Amino acid sequence: MRLLIVSNRLSFTIKEIEGTILYRESSGGLVKGLSAYLDSLRGSPFTKIEYIWLGWPGSTINDKYYAEIKKKSLSEHKAYPVFLSENDMENFYQGFCNGTIWPLFHCFPSLAEYKEEYWNSYKKVNETFCNSILQIIRDDDIIWIHDYHLMLLPKMIREKIPGISIGFFLHIPFPPYEIFRLLPKNWRREILEGLLGADLIGFHTNDYTQDYLRCVLRILGYDHYIGHINVGDRIVKADTFPMGIHFQKYYEAARQAELNPETLKTKKTLGNTKIIISVDRLDYTKGIINRLNGFSLFLEKNPAWHKKVSLLLIVVPSRIGVKCYQEMKKSIDELIGKINGRFSAIGWTPIQYQYKNLPLDQLAIIYSIGDVALITPLRDGMNLVAKEYLAARIDKTGVLILSEMTGAAKELGEAIIINPNHEEDLADALKDALEMSTEEQIRRNEIMQTRLKTYDVNHWADDFIQTLILEREQKKKLEARMISDLEMEELLNAYKTAEKRLIFLDYDGTLVPFASKPGYAKPDEEILNLLKTFSEKANTKLVIVSGREKGTLQDWFGHLNVDMIGEHGAWIRERGDDWKMLKHLSADWKKKIFPMLKLHTDRLPGSFIEEKDYSIAWHYRNAELEAARLKAHELTDELILLTANIDLQIIQGNKVVEVRNSGINKGNAGSYFISKDKYDFIMAIGDDVTDEDLFKALPESAWTLKVGLTSSAAKFNLKTYKEVRKLILDLIK
Repeated sequence: MRLLIVSNRLSFTIKEIEGTILYRESSGGLVKGLSAYLDSLRGSPFTKIEYIWLGWPGSTINDKYYAEIKKKSLSEHKAYPVFLSENDMENFYQGFCNGTIWPLFHCFPSLAEYKEEYWNSYKKVNETFCNSILQIIRDDDIIWIHDYHLMLLPKMIREKIPGISIGFFLHIPFPPYEIFRLLPKNWRREILEGLLGADLIGFHTNDYTQDYLRCVLRILGYDHYIGHINVGDRIVKADTFPMGIHFQKYYEAARQAELNPETLKTKKTLGNTKIIISVDRLDYTKGIINRLNGFSLFLEKNPAWHKKVSLLLIVVPSRIGVKCYQEMKKSIDELIGKINGRFSAIGWTPIQYQYKNLPLDQLAIIYSIGDVALITPLRDGMNLVAKEYLAARIDKTGVLILSEMTGAAKELGEAIIINPNHEEDLADALKDALEMSTEEQIRRNEIMQTRLKTYDVNHWADDFIQTLILEREQKKKLEARMISDLEMEELLNAYKTAEKRLIFLDYDGTLVPFASKPGYAKPDEEILNLLKTFSEKANTKLVIVSGREKGTLQDWFGHLNVDMIGEHGAWIRERGDDWKMLKHLSADWKKKIFPMLKLHTDRLPGSFIEEKDYSIAWHYRNAELEAARLKAHELTDELILLTANIDLQIIQGNKVVEVRNSGINKGNAGSYFISKDKYDFIMAIGDDVTDEDLFKALPESAWTLKVGLTSSAAKFNLKTYKEVRKLILDLIK
């Protein structure tokens, strides 16, 4: 097995200077995390996983160096660079990724831009990545795609290589439906469908997972069962995998920091004060302005802490040259000057400010001297800085103040969790942190450190990969239920050599796709011609089995040489005869049930009632699906209570709740036809839960086929109604 890591950036950056190609390490939490995991694979004597990391090398390179760079990248770095033009990268990265997706997914919709040229570049770059993958892919590879830059890529690969195993992980938040829907209609659909090309989609928190599933339901109409989404011919799983850090790396770096003379020097610079540290990239999502205002309010409310506390603010340069980031830095500089001007005293400056990138050894010094870590983004996918700070606290002291808007807050509940938008909350948290006893600090940090050591970055990656492998095995099991070419040949031979045949065919979802309203699924010329030819085959009895009322079936199929079962078995019509009932039924109960269905129809726009002779169906296919799902559960519960002493059945079908008389089902109706004659070939095809009664009622020798990727009493599965039509064509040749 080989693992293909695919991300926007490689673990290294390439730069061309006067014909010389220079390689240097890339920065960022994603790169650091994946690099640590891949290092563990290289260092393990047990693992058999090979890997290649595919991504952009960080700059536009003259194409005459492509071959040389690819060769060296593969041999020395196990990497495969994807080369992009400067214009494509500008519109893709600075444009769509950072100008549209980044603000929108972080819930800053007013900052999002919706330019068609950005979207077109986004699609083009995803296609370029797809083409690069196709150049190196092997049949047994596992592809792990990372982050918001490549959300269209899973589907693109799936269309080229349907059977390949694909995982996708999003390292930023997935926004609520109300925010995600701000994207233009075709963009939002293509992004969701792009992600559904993966077998496994991972998120940092359960909130993000549920937001994604909600968008899929409301925009694409796909419901889920415990995170499993049936997209017709495949099952896709969405799940939560909170990313960890290389705990030991930061712990050891902190141990070295204790011996580093720079540590003592930094402490002397800050004087004999408690030290609050703040380390963040320059970005509007990080809430740096809010943080400074909260610190200012703390100083205003707590004069006793003047000259006793210092804020060491580290801001890492980001997106230099982008106007809004330049303006943000200017605002930060001005606010720091204002706070220091207001509160400073001789020998004490409240805020020590550094605008630079720090290597690990210097970062470890900052973490090790920080009595309090102030990590308060307005919105953050995970935030690994909070975890790094805790890992670096080798004496287990220190207090973490953490924004509830970070993914990390879901794991680090022992920290002081605050609302970063509320300056009073932040100021109060600082006071609590500075006054917390050493014993309480150690108690909290021991719990969090144990958690971080257990679920580190290697555990996170292993968890995701193992889940993806498990999904691949489950996929194989489902595919094993799909009727194989050999089994299909056996079926065709059994049909052709049989002396007497009995065929049961469901209609909706089996011969035709589901329609928004029952009347819209009227059979077209193709299916009528198929059924006409099929029903006229010698020694073949064809039975249309449906939940529809008998009048509709008579109008649609009455002119054909077919038998029919209507209302799930309430009515039977043998060719040449009138409709009849297998047992006497009463419809008096409908007067009691109808008002309840009417009430729920009034409350759910788009839902409607279909009344039949001996059943009533409440359809919600046209309603807003999230609300409809809740209403369907509510209605089902109410109906069960209402009909407890009535001989009725409540059936939940495909976006429909149906009430019918007990003892009436397709299985009993099917048994009636079987009892009428002797058949040496029996076949039944259906897609719904109501077809399960028929599958179970048929003899063991029968050929039973379920349409769709769901468990069933049927022996085999077909993917869609199109495969059913193809099977009929093969039978009637």
